[in-house]
Amino acid sequence: MILQGTEILTSFIHIVSESLLAPVVIVLVIFLIYAILSFGGFLNEWFTKKPLKSAGLEKLLQDISSSDSPEDLKAVIDASALYKEQKEILVKITDNYNLGPEARKAFASKLIEEEESNLLKLTTKTDILVRLGPIFGLLGTLIPLGPGLSALGTGDITTLAQSLTIAFDTTVTGLTIGALGYIVSKYRKQWYESDLTTTETIAEAILEKLNQF
Repeated sequence: MILQGTEILTSFIHIVSESLLAPVVIVLVIFLIYAILSFGGFLNEWFTKKPLKSAGLEKLLQDISSSDSPEDLKAVIDASALYKEQKEILVKITDNYNLGPEARKAFASKLIEEEESNLLKLTTKTDILVRLGPIFGLLGTLIPLGPGLSALGTGDITTLAQSLTIAFDTTVTGLTIGALGYIVSKYRKQWYESDLTTTETIAEAILEKLNQF
């Protein structure tokens, strides 16, 4: 009786395992497409991204310090080599010069936190690829091995070859997805952290200058 129950459970698990192969392959294809698109976007950033260097940051801080009005501050920000997102944050801070010092500081912190959250969402997606890509690749490797080993026992070399092909292909695909996701996440986190540090530094200078008006 126990043996029969075990056989039923084993058969059920086998059916579930077999039915998972198609969904796993579909997910791997979706992950691979997204990984390739993300890597393409990463390469575009790599060649077009021009972060503000120390000398440029120093000059910008000096220009902010010598500004005579909030309008001058906005003109300095617009003329700088900062990214569009950075300019939008700093201009919003400057536009609210009529707020009290503490309210301005809290508002600036909120804007920077929102930008940090937006950037974190971008890297979270590729972080998911790093972790789930190899996992689904491993699933795609193990699932076909069951039928493949059964085919080996009956001498069905054709089925065994097909199972091994699927296993190797899914393994390579999963590892490729993980590698692309890792590269994109690693460098984007470095870039975004540097951009946020620059934004915070300039925001502090603007807040200090607004307190003098």
